[in-house]
Amino acid sequence: MLLTRVYDALLTVAYPQSCLVCGGSVEERRFGVACQACWEATQVFDAVETICWKCGALSPGIEVTPDVRREVRCRRCDAQSFAAARAVGLYEGALRESVLRLKRQPHLSSHLIDLLAAAAQREPLNTATRIMPVPLHDQRTRERGFNQATAIAEALAKRLKIPVDAASLERVRGSEKYRAGLDPKARRDSVAGAFAVRHPRLVDTENILLVDDVFTTGATVNACAEALLASGTGNVFVLTIARGKS
Repeated sequence: MLLTRVYDALLTVAYPQSCLVCGGSVEERRFGVACQACWEATQVFDAVETICWKCGALSPGIEVTPDVRREVRCRRCDAQSFAAARAVGLYEGALRESVLRLKRQPHLSSHLIDLLAAAAQREPLNTATRIMPVPLHDQRTRERGFNQATAIAEALAKRLKIPVDAASLERVRGSEKYRAGLDPKARRDSVAGAFAVRHPRLVDTENILLVDDVFTTGATVNACAEALLASGTGNVFVLTIARGKS
């Protein structure tokens, strides 16, 4: 660890990097696109927030005791097929810039991997037996050159020593490239039937940890979960880098 920190410090001196949030200097390469101060200013979840136990939505201003935390529900996610969804934090500051960088190059900073691993090891996500990225349509993959969700899955699988499966789930139908202006129903309609399981035997009875960069309405991960559950998967849990506004 000490040698890693020394090497990191030397790289920072030799190749200085500016924080994409505040424009200051990134003190250590392990922080990636943002400085330590901007990471500390970004809301990162630490399992003490009051959230919907199923979809992970924040419940501002509401405090509950640990013994009833599992009973909190927002009710907006009742129809979603996944068992539980969590995010490292809000889509702001350092997490937002990390997501935007990941869309351009398939690399995650060690600090971000630490945060993802910590979230994946909290209940109920810690019962996952296989990690799976949300697939891109082949055309989109060719345009971008990689799938950012696969980069997340591979980094997390390496850290947690859990198998990664990037082949069983596929996207069989594309959707509109830009969906920011769509309401929740339109988003659901845009991904309905868009995913299929290519290798059902590989997912049979497995608890899948489905990973992606951002959770907004949950329409995409829900469509994935529906396909997986129809093929015999045990449970589908969701983990994203950030949670956006739905």
